[in-house]
Amino acid sequence: EVVSRLIHKYSPRAHRTFLKVNCAAVPADLLESELFGYEPGAFTGATHSKPGKFELCNKGTILLDEIGEMPPQLQAKLLHVLQDQQFSRLGSRTIVKVDVRIIAATNIDIPKAIAVKKLRQDLYYRLNGFTITLPPLRERREEIGILLRHFMSQVSESYGRAPVTVSPRLLEACERYNWPGNLRELGNFVKRFLILGEEDMAINELQAGGPLASGGM
Repeated sequence: EVVSRLIHKYSPRAHRTFLKVNCAAVPADLLESELFGYEPGAFTGATHSKPGKFELCNKGTILLDEIGEMPPQLQAKLLHVLQDQQFSRLGSRTIVKVDVRIIAATNIDIPKAIAVKKLRQDLYYRLNGFTITLPPLRERREEIGILLRHFMSQVSESYGRAPVTVSPRLLEACERYNWPGNLRELGNFVKRFLILGEEDMAINELQAGGPLASGGM
C-alpha cells in the first residue's frame, strides 16, 4: 500500500482519487458490488444506487490488494473491464466508462495459483505491465534502523508519549531477528516497546523467536 500510494503521489493522477480494496477482506458475494456499484433492487437490501470503487477512482488509482483471493468469476469481469474500460453497475444496463490505473498486489505463489486455476492466466498477463517485487524485511536488514525510528515517531505521536531511544544493543537484536510478520510485526514490536519500556524484555522476546513463540501476544 505504501508503494502504491507513492506511485500515485508522484504521477499525473496525484490530484485524483486513490482507493484501496482488500479482496480478501470483502465477502465474495459483496466484492462485485463494492468494485462496480449497484442500482436499487439489484439484490436484497439495495434500496438506492451506489457507485463502486472504479467509478470513484475515475482518472485516479485503485489498489486491488490480495487479488489472488478474488473469485474466478469476478476475475473474468475484471478482465473485461481492463480490456474495454467500461462496465455496468449491478442491476443496470447503462454502460459506465472509466479510466483507472490498477495496481494489484498479492503474496501468493503466482505460477502455482495459475496452475490450479485460482488466478486466471489471461488476467495475470493483462495486469502484469510492470512488476515491483518487495523483498521480505529479513532480506533488507539495513533498513531496520530507519524503520524503527519511523515507527517510534509514528507510535509515540499516536499515543502522546515521548519516543524511547533504541540502543545499539536492541538494534543489533532487531537486525538478527527474521521478522516473519514483516512491517506489521515490526510496528507492533515498537508499540509494545514504547508502552512497556523494557529493553531486556524486548531483546528476550526477539531471541525467543517473537511474541507467539514465547507465549506472548
